[in-house]
Amino acid sequence: QVQLVESGGGLVQAGGSLRLSCVASGLTFGLNCMGWFRQAPGREREFVAAITWTGGSTLYADSVKGRFTVSRDNAKNTMYLQMNSLKPEDTAVYYCARASARVLTTRPHEYNYWGQGTQVTVSS
Repeated sequence: QVQLVESGGGLVQAGGSLRLSCVASGLTFGLNCMGWFRQAPGREREFVAAITWTGGSTLYADSVKGRFTVSRDNAKNTMYLQMNSLKPEDTAVYYCARASARVLTTRPHEYNYWGQGTQVTVSS
């Protein structure tokens, strides 16, 4: 059974930090791009960050650039999202996903495996 499982979400005050993890089972990260997305109530799912399989290249949404850092440990089949200086507008369900290709992509339809999501709530 293929699974991506996120953890690390929670409630934090504005200005605080959280570290999300995404562990894969039943599949390997392989050479594929991995990404983080988020979805707030009433809004469409939006791209947050992506990373190539080597970790040598990353891509961030403008709204999180300079505050969030994506990384991965292929030996552990785990990807991370370090979130600092959190803002109330970062409140959302955060999803990890594996793309169908190696290249960095921000497009949800180019990701073929998704986790169930973890809630991040930032209070003001």
